Order: sequence, then C-alpha cells, then structure tokens
Amino acid sequence: MKVLLASPNFHQARGNTVTVQRISDCLKKLGIETEIINMKDDSKPANLPDADIVHGFHAYRFGKFIEKLNIKPKNYLVTMTGTDLNVDLFDKMKRQNVIRTLTEAKAIHVFDEEAKQILGNEISGIQAKIIVIPQGTVAFPETAPAFNKEPGTFLFVLPAGIRKVKNIPFAIENLKHIFKNQKNIRLWLVGPIIEEDEGRMIMELAEKHKEWLQYLGQIPHQFMGEVYKQADAVLNTSHSEGQPAAILEAMEYSLPVLASNNLGNRNIITHQITGLIYTNPVEFLDYAEKLVNNNEMRIKIGRAAKFYVECNHSSEYEAKTLQKIYESILDESGTIPSSSREK
Repeated sequence: MKVLLASPNFHQARGNTVTVQRISDCLKKLGIETEIINMKDDSKPANLPDADIVHGFHAYRFGKFIEKLNIKPKNYLVTMTGTDLNVDLFDKMKRQNVIRTLTEAKAIHVFDEEAKQILGNEISGIQAKIIVIPQGTVAFPETAPAFNKEPGTFLFVLPAGIRKVKNIPFAIENLKHIFKNQKNIRLWLVGPIIEEDEGRMIMELAEKHKEWLQYLGQIPHQFMGEVYKQADAVLNTSHSEGQPAAILEAMEYSLPVLASNNLGNRNIITHQITGLIYTNPVEFLDYAEKLVNNNEMRIKIGRAAKFYVECNHSSEYEAKTLQKIYESILDESGTIPSSSREK
C-alpha cells in the first residue's frame, strides 16, 4: 500500500509538519509506503503521484489544493488539524469549502471527542465517518544543546510559529510584569516566522526585552528535546489549537504547561492536574507566578503530565488505527486510482 500525505507548508517547522512526519515514519514501520506532498499556498499542482490512498491534513487547505488538480482524487480522508475546525468552519468565506471537502471525504480524522461533536453538529450526514485518534508523540535523539540556559534562572519556553493566531505578544506583555519583581525569569521563543508583520512585532519586542527574552528562531525538530530538557515550564497562548504536538512533547518531558483555554489545549490538559489552563491575563499571571515559586506543584504536575501522555498518546496506536482506516476504504472501494491511472 502507498499513501500520499498532503501537508500544508511542510517546508516549515510547524505543528502540522511534525504530525505528518511522525505519521509517515510510523506508517513506514508497518510496511506502508508513504510520500509527503507539500501544499504551499502558491503551489500549482497538475496531478498527484501514483498512490492507493490520499490523506490530506487541514480540511480548508487540502480542499483548496485538490481544487487545482486536473483530476481530483475520488477517495481520500482528511485530518482536522486545528484552525480548519475552530476558525475556517465558522468563516463565511471558507465554510462551504470545508463542508464540501469533508462531505466528499471517505473518512474524517479528529483528535478528540469534542471535535467530533462539533463537526457532527455543524455538518449533517458525516457523523458515521468521523474517527477519533489522539495524536502520538516522538522520541527525540540525544543531541548537544545549541542554546544554554543561564544558571540560576527559571526558563519558560514558548514553541510556536510566529503568526497572529499563536498570540505570542500576550505572553511577552504579561511575563514582563513578573520580571519586574523576579529578575531570574527568562523566556525562549522557538519557531519560524510565518507572518512577516507578526514577525516584525515579535523582533521589536525581543529587542525591547532582551534582558530576559530571546528569540531562538526555527530549530530543527530533532533538536527540540534539548530545549525541553532545559525548560522549567512551557507556554501555549494560542487563540486556536487542534491538538498541539509541542504540548504533548513538553508533557512527555515532565514539564508543566500553562496554556490558553481553547479546544485543543483543554482536551489534553486537565487543569491543575496535568497542566494549567488560563482564561484571562489575571489567571495567566497567577499561574505563571505559582510555577516560578512553587517547586512542589511544578514537579507534581510534570509527573502527572508525563503519565497522561504515556497512557493516552501512543504513536504506534495512531499509525495502526490509520492503517485500519486505509484498509477499510480500500476494501469498500477497491484500489483507489491516482490521477495518472485515470487518464
């Protein structure tokens, strides 16, 4: 069996890139051939390579991608990754594209039950083909750290591509208040600049607060393990998330995560047990200060977070379940012809 994995902006170090690469690697261990297609905004594909299954990630972007094909795949499945579910589905300019893409899909993969419920309520007739598979995690290789934490400091890490939906200025503007009284805190921002205007704003803030804030840029994913090893806590301030891989990675390193109250975050984190969820700036500051000052709480949450990930987010289970979905589609429809075969 050969599977095409169509990923938005695979050339950048984003959450979708991490997810698709992990799934590809795990499928290969099951003997499944994979090929990753990079869906860039300016790409103009004519046809897809030969394959048995087409697996698209991000319903809106995948829908726009296949619209450009000379011959569209008749059988495909879609993984909902975050903004397609939480933003695009409710955007009057994008909603019909998302609905059409999902209605024509043979299967729809979501990360949690709440996402399944939202989709079922918004789009009639698709409930039976929605499958819930939690994200898996990856093991990082041992590497030498490219950046070193200052001795005696408390390090927050915010791993995210630089774009508005990630709400990175919120973290900076609030942590500066803690720094006034606790000069030992530090913040590392890790991720590529995706939106230029947002990138310029972050660079200005980084320069303004360079005493405690450092933008590390885009780090190859295999080196993120060394970043997590040095961190004391991880932040997620996004307005919208699917099921963020960076949070799962941090939790696997026994790190406490302080995250915004959105669908993806709250479906991973149980507040005050496996992490902390904030809904406003006052709560963010309160929880951030507790993380800095309460070592016992930090350790307790970190241990519970690691245990949760080990029990609920297996990459092996993720790949084997996807394999069953692929086989089910093929058993029902026969081998799916690629564009080149249909000519």
